[in-house]
Amino acid sequence: MKKYLKSFWNWLKDLTTLDESAAELYGEAKNRVKEVKKEFKDVKKAAKNVVNQSKDVVDAVKGKKKRGRKPNYKTKTNNSNKKKKWN
Repeated sequence: MKKYLKSFWNWLKDLTTLDESAAELYGEAKNRVKEVKKEFKDVKKAAKNVVNQSKDVVDAVKGKKKRGRKPNYKTKTNNSNKKKKWN
């Protein structure tokens, strides 16, 4: 009887390693899917930037001015050259 229980226990133990391996693989696959989703978000963001840049190239070919920050054309006033006195 002891021999049968021992063989049954070994058989059961062999099955659990397969289950543990499957659970480990599932966890690894789940982590990889999360990482792939993050990378797809980054690629999507970069693709949007490429589309916007390509629109700028098309506008430049048409002869339109460069978009972006406006230049600073402010002139200096007489007050800008004076030194401030600290109390």
